[in-house]
Amino acid sequence: MTKSPTGLLDGLDPEQRAAAAAPRGPVCVLAGAGTGKTRTITHRIAHLIASGHVAAGQVLAVTFTARAAGEMRTRLRALGVDGAQALTFHAAARRQLRYFWPRVVGDRMWDLLDGKLRLVAQAAQRSRVSSDAEILRDIASEIEWAKASLISPEDYPAQAARLQRDTPMQAAQVAEVYRKYEEVKNAARMLDFDDLLLHTTAALEDNADVAREFRDRYRCFVVDEYQDVTPLQQRLLDAWLGGRDDITVVGDANQTIYSFGGASPRPLLDFTRRFPEATVVRLERDYRSTPQVVELANKVIGAARGRPAGSRLKLVGQRPDGPEPRFAEFDDEPTEAGAVAGRVRQLLDAGVPASEIAILYRVNAQSEVYEQALTDLEIPYLVRGGERFFERREIRQAMVALRTAAGDPPSAELVPAVRAVLARIGLTEQPPSGGAAKERWDALLALVELAEELAASVEGASFGRYVAELEQRAAAQHPPTVEGVTLASLHAAKGLEWDAVFLVGLAEGTMPIQRADGDEAAIEEERRLFYVGVTRAREHLWLSWSLSRHPGGRRHRRRSRFLYGLIPEEHPAARVPRRQPTTRTKPSCRMCGEQLANTLEVKLGRCARCPSDLDEALLTRLKDWRAERARELKVPPFVVFTDATLVAIAEQRPEDQRGLVSISGIGPTKAHRFGDEVLSLLRKEHR
Repeated sequence: MTKSPTGLLDGLDPEQRAAAAAPRGPVCVLAGAGTGKTRTITHRIAHLIASGHVAAGQVLAVTFTARAAGEMRTRLRALGVDGAQALTFHAAARRQLRYFWPRVVGDRMWDLLDGKLRLVAQAAQRSRVSSDAEILRDIASEIEWAKASLISPEDYPAQAARLQRDTPMQAAQVAEVYRKYEEVKNAARMLDFDDLLLHTTAALEDNADVAREFRDRYRCFVVDEYQDVTPLQQRLLDAWLGGRDDITVVGDANQTIYSFGGASPRPLLDFTRRFPEATVVRLERDYRSTPQVVELANKVIGAARGRPAGSRLKLVGQRPDGPEPRFAEFDDEPTEAGAVAGRVRQLLDAGVPASEIAILYRVNAQSEVYEQALTDLEIPYLVRGGERFFERREIRQAMVALRTAAGDPPSAELVPAVRAVLARIGLTEQPPSGGAAKERWDALLALVELAEELAASVEGASFGRYVAELEQRAAAQHPPTVEGVTLASLHAAKGLEWDAVFLVGLAEGTMPIQRADGDEAAIEEERRLFYVGVTRAREHLWLSWSLSRHPGGRRHRRRSRFLYGLIPEEHPAARVPRRQPTTRTKPSCRMCGEQLANTLEVKLGRCARCPSDLDEALLTRLKDWRAERARELKVPPFVVFTDATLVAIAEQRPEDQRGLVSISGIGPTKAHRFGDEVLSLLRKEHR
């Protein structure tokens, strides 16, 4: 049921209320982390509609991730708003382009590329440049940056030089591959994701009838995460507006972390120059984190250099006091990971759900050592970016069963009805003891919990409404919560939050990343990324680093410069660690002899530059063996051996127990438990 305009303002704090109730026209909401920006802008949309200023179908709200768009739609429905569009920039452009394409181009809309690497490889071959996979990925990233920055192949060399881009090869060569890529793509009548924005912009700018029809349809615009807008997205937004000013933007320049992709906070910071009459509201009351976490976050961002006026938000914690953030220094990465896993176990034993715990790192390569440490303690985890929830076999089965049931809706109330349907495909009253069966049970239970959430937020929610909600979430890849500790990069953690957050690997060269050194703008972006990590925590915050990569290695690392001024003076980690000499040699590549640079290289026994000698057939048999043992032990497969460990075994093919335990991640316990079976399997391969 749609609430009254006044009722929609109930429960908002004074600043949120000011933003929600601001009249039509330009509004800029400077919203700090945890200040309720999504709540504010959805109430603003609902208030504008309820007040009669705009019809729901005339509203277009855009954000940067399908998950954020899905969350916005869910909240709007809870406020009684149906018909308002809440989409990502690319989803909105694709929908518009599909509609206008026949009129503008005259035939069926071209297909969308899943990824551009294949065509980049073809373009590189035609340009007679390196086809190394890593270089091709870097070139693809440069093409994405150039298109997002409205830079053509012809202009790329000059712009790359002006901006001092770290190009994967000579800028002229990148430009040539870029040009050939566009030729190959157009000849194949394909579009990439950037083309969705470019062609939609062109359709609106170059066709008066198209622009008129679009602007008659959409009259009110809302842009979330406006600090992350690229020049191309801003150009599209300008085309949507067509000189009008009914726009609300929400952002926080302190959370600008995507400049490598062309994003810039400049449109947010310059908003009042463009719209001098704009209403500006600052949200600084932090409802997410304890005062202790908020204080630390303010110190982190307060040390930033050259902060523009529009970014000087100072958070004010609104929650009760919580524990002080913990700082910890370790001799090496495995010891750090083991300590983190141990602390995770303590939190779990204290009642903190696994889904409310996250381990965040700067680069994805850091995850492996934490996967191993959690596995050793039999703690379930999810690597963000792994298998998608709605693609899991049991969830696909559940969706079919629920759709079928919706054709003849059960007479029972929503939650019992959902439970009854899911019971037919394996949801028991009590959870299994563990392993893969428990993972499936947890996933199905998440669907029940979503029904409980809908029943609590929407009066008289029907079974059909629930299934429709599931369908929309599946389309937006907006899954319900599943139990498991989250492992994620700091970039992937943007927009998320947990009760307990572990920020790990906070050493110079990793945070800030080594390539940022010497570039003040890049260092400040790394500081903002660190700030984003800190502000993901609601209550428990752990910050740690290690002085060496490997056990017994030279302790030459230093804690991150961003930690200075944060660690209490009396804390043992506040001292400056002394360099300690060691005669232990670093692990080296078994192929070329070069020193190994990271945990994954140590596990594989070779550097990234050397070719893999992986036996694919052996790896398949190892995975089959692991799956069988996991079923017998009633544990997830990774508890037996992680994928990375199996790859290392299939590459190195050890001949005895000594060779087996030399592989990082296989300790004496696992060697004793599984070693004979693995070696027996390997000997069969040798015959």
